Amino acid sequence: MSPEQATLDHKKVEEFLGKAISDVAATFHAGLVLIGDKLGLYRAMADAGALTPAELAMRTGARERYVREWLSAQAAGGYVTYDSASGRFTLPPEHAFLLLDADLPGAFQLSVGSIRDEPKITDAFRTGAGVGWHEHDAGVYEGCERFFRPGYAMNLVSQWIPALDGVKARIEAGGRVADVGCGHGASTIIMAQAFPHATIKGFDYHPASIEAARRAADKAGMGDRVSFEVTAAKAYPGTGYDLVTFFDSLHDMGDPVGAARHVRESLAPGGTWMLVEPLANDRLEDNFNPVGRLYYAASTLLCTPASLSQEVGLALGAQAGEKRLREVLTEAGFTRIRRVGQTPANMVLEVRA
Repeated sequence: MSPEQATLDHKKVEEFLGKAISDVAATFHAGLVLIGDKLGLYRAMADAGALTPAELAMRTGARERYVREWLSAQAAGGYVTYDSASGRFTLPPEHAFLLLDADLPGAFQLSVGSIRDEPKITDAFRTGAGVGWHEHDAGVYEGCERFFRPGYAMNLVSQWIPALDGVKARIEAGGRVADVGCGHGASTIIMAQAFPHATIKGFDYHPASIEAARRAADKAGMGDRVSFEVTAAKAYPGTGYDLVTFFDSLHDMGDPVGAARHVRESLAPGGTWMLVEPLANDRLEDNFNPVGRLYYAASTLLCTPASLSQEVGLALGAQAGEKRLREVLTEAGFTRIRRVGQTPANMVLEVRA
């Protein structure tokens, strides 16, 4: 044993090792969640009561030996319960709600897709170069939409838009809406469904995402109610918008100040910018919690590299916090900013000139 090792607090060593093993197990577990999602294993367990591995295999067409090992891992991780007397496994209804209705596997798809790009990010650490959003694994785009969509579906129409001063009435009466950085179009489509008289356009610089958004709109029966266009946030066309929305996208932009200035120029008199960003406190140490850990990790793998790949490369990061965001908005010429809502994952700012 070296002198350095002799001075170690072995209790702390054991505590940290336990934490690290838990993280390694969680990393492996992410792959199992995706398997359960893709093969319909969770879906088959919902409302089915207690099942043996053989019964779940019969329900899904998967092979029993794989299902048995998967179920054992799910039980060890607390995702399902196990009755040793009967050898049966149960998916609790609360877990089924999150895994199915709230589409929790989307978060795992996003994380696994991000990890696949680790070699690119490692090289970027060495060179200082950026990695564009368009350069990532396809699982990142679909997983991102799945991760954020449930929160938008739950809050956007019922909570966030009504909290904006006078906005709901304007768009109900046929106002114009620009959804910038719309990705696969979940937020755009939700607004189109809720406000049939409004003109709603989605913009994103990523062609593959815009194509996915158009397909999603057609599937939702909104193809003739909403339009999508490939364009940068600093260059989306049109003026006179009653509402401009950015959902979890401003911090990814290389020049958020420039994008904010373009928003100000595109708004109608009295128009509003609804800025939805990841929830973060202004002090680093106040973000040392599970949500902060998630967002800092995602920011390292996705958001910061995306910003650094663009002009200016301000690299706000996913945990910029309201104070830093206000500095960006003020520099762009906005004078009225107030927080009108928040969830465990997001803050919602009403921004006006």
